[in-house]
Amino acid sequence: MFDIASIIINYNSSKLTQECINSIINKTNPTLNYQIIVVDNCSEKEDYLTLKRFCNSHSFTNLQLIRSKINTGFGGGNMAGFLFTNAKYIAFVNNDTVFLNDCFSILKTALEKDNSIAMVGGQSYSETGKQIVAFDHFASISKELLGRDFLEKIHPKKYPKRKLEYANPIQVNYVQGSFMLVRTEDFNSVGGFDTNIFLYYEETDLCMRLAKKGKSCFLIPEAKYIHYHGASTPQNITIKTELKISLLYIIRKHYGFLSFYFLLNYLRINYIFSSIFKPKYWYLLKILLAGAPLSKSLKVKQIIKEF
Repeated sequence: MFDIASIIINYNSSKLTQECINSIINKTNPTLNYQIIVVDNCSEKEDYLTLKRFCNSHSFTNLQLIRSKINTGFGGGNMAGFLFTNAKYIAFVNNDTVFLNDCFSILKTALEKDNSIAMVGGQSYSETGKQIVAFDHFASISKELLGRDFLEKIHPKKYPKRKLEYANPIQVNYVQGSFMLVRTEDFNSVGGFDTNIFLYYEETDLCMRLAKKGKSCFLIPEAKYIHYHGASTPQNITIKTELKISLLYIIRKHYGFLSFYFLLNYLRINYIFSSIFKPKYWYLLKILLAGAPLSKSLKVKQIIKEF
């Protein structure tokens, strides 16, 4: 059994994936016993073959590449990689991250100190060295209506300030999905990622379920990494729509139908006015008027690709 199994998803961004893998290997203490599982989430042929050549030629022996013939999204891709792991801890690492220090050893030590902690994450930075928000508060009606900053002002103990630079570990609702380390036993206990979600809010949902079992999540600022924020996901109205579909799914799952219906109508009203000035929002509004069902998710639009 390995100490840590790292799962990295590649989707048409093999250059980023290669950089991520090299940073892990270069920064991780060589005495740490770990494996790297790369899941290619149905990339285009050339991108996949480039990644395959890289993995086959790499000197790191515990590197394995798996290809999915259909894009299963963040949660589905990670769950596919999870099937090939054999470790006490699982690291979910976005391919647009680069380790700045021995993150694995630092985070592993944090989990070993306290069995009540299920998940930990490090402090992220931009490629220019600017600190990036590395944790967030659970999805909720109050968060959507009042905003994060307001909640942090009125209840700082419950909602620690995301934009502060912390010197010591701090308990948070959840760390960003760009890089998180979780105890395998705890991950299994809640059933892993909810693969109904194609993109966004997967880590929120996971930590909400862990919290219900009395398990906490901590930011460990000593572990530092670069995150090329959003570099592996193009930003457009389709992606924004997917975000809203996932949000509403999470609200309904954890808070019930009344909360879901309230937020759905709140968003409908907002985007009716937004669409008047920005026609691109008509597509999102149409999905909201339909109830933002999972049947409108990008997940159902994926096709099997053979080559």
